Amino acid sequence: MMISTLRFGDLEIPGDRIITMAKPVLGFEQLKKYCIIEREDCQPFLWFQSVDNPSVAFLMVNPLFFFEDYRIEVNPKEIEELRVDDVHTVETYGIVTIPPADPANMSINLQGPILINTRTRLAKQLVLVNSSYSIKHYLMKDLEAVIATGQSIETMEPAVPV
Repeated sequence: MMISTLRFGDLEIPGDRIITMAKPVLGFEQLKKYCIIEREDCQPFLWFQSVDNPSVAFLMVNPLFFFEDYRIEVNPKEIEELRVDDVHTVETYGIVTIPPADPANMSINLQGPILINTRTRLAKQLVLVNSSYSIKHYLMKDLEAVIATGQSIETMEPAVPV
C-alpha cells in the first residue's frame, strides 16, 4: 500500500504492517490507521505515522529505554479490546514531544502509553488514571544519567516488561 507522508514522502507499506486503532490517540479521534517507520538515524525512536493524514506523525519510543522500572497495569477489558492472547505480543510506546526552540527539554508521555498488539495489529492509547506517571517526563536528564554510567544508547536494550 502506498501512503503519502509530509515528513518522509511517499512510502510503500505492506498491508500487514498497517495498525488499526481500537481506541484512538487523544485529540486525533478521526485517525484510525497508522504504521511504524523506523529510521537508523533516530534509533531508538520510531515514528507512528498516520495513514489517514500525511501531516500527522508521532515520535515515540519504548519507555523502557529510559525508565527501566516503567510498569503499567492494564485492565482486562483493555487487553480484550486488543485481542491479546499472549502478553509477549504487546509492545508499549510513549509519545515524545520535542519543543522546537528547546530540544533539550524533550519529554515522553508515560501516562498515556500506546499499546500495540503486534499479532493482530490493533492498538490503543491508554490513559493511566491511577498511576504516578505524568504526561511529561523529561528524557534528557535520564539520558545524561545513562551516559554517565558509560552505557551507549545504541547498545541499550529495553527491559522486558512484567
